[in-house]
Amino acid sequence: MEQNRSFGKILDKLEQAGGQLQDQMAAVRRYCHERDMKRAYEQAVRLEETAERMVLLTRALPAYTGCPHAHIEVENVMRLCVPVEIGFTGQGWFSMRIPALLPKKEGGSVEYIRSIVYLAMRDFFWGREPVRYGDCVLVYRHVYDRERPDRQKRDHDNIETNMVSDIVAMYAMPDDGPLVCSHYACSAAGTRERTEVYVVPKDEFPDWIREEKNMPDEGVKLYEDERFRPENLM
Repeated sequence: MEQNRSFGKILDKLEQAGGQLQDQMAAVRRYCHERDMKRAYEQAVRLEETAERMVLLTRALPAYTGCPHAHIEVENVMRLCVPVEIGFTGQGWFSMRIPALLPKKEGGSVEYIRSIVYLAMRDFFWGREPVRYGDCVLVYRHVYDRERPDRQKRDHDNIETNMVSDIVAMYAMPDDGPLVCSHYACSAAGTRERTEVYVVPKDEFPDWIREEKNMPDEGVKLYEDERFRPENLM
């Protein structure tokens, strides 16, 4: 009985959020038709926040049925819907590609991003030793749709960047403190929005800067193991 009540409470919250979602979508469309893009933007931000709350609620919902394998099924859906790419570049730099721009600090959900990144990193390093880049630079490269009007206005400093840094440090660095790691952020235009993360030894960072100018639109090729770069197989 208690389980049914808890399940029902989550459904109630989902239905409430679903109603808000419908209202916000209608408002966005109305302001768009009226060509009031300022208000359309404001409503679009609220819409995005509501959608993220709904995602977190729907991720929790299967577990409230009492099914012992619910979390496994939810993680499989997350892997399918938000495929994070992880590996090593041809230069041996650790890299991760998140198929989304990290939300600005005034909106969005930290937990939404945290759960995706942590799951991907855990999967990648399952059965293998973490790597440890000592004196290094942690790079965030924000790739925007070149048609996005505000792509040059985005704030690089946001809570999701800090959270991703913590997870990357668990597997690729002793820690992300200033004595071990410097931080660098940049933006680039592309056809597919994403966030690229690199861990680069500090003495090789000038090489990364030169390489960044010529990175392909789809992103650089990543290898599962830094030892299996092409030059090491010859």
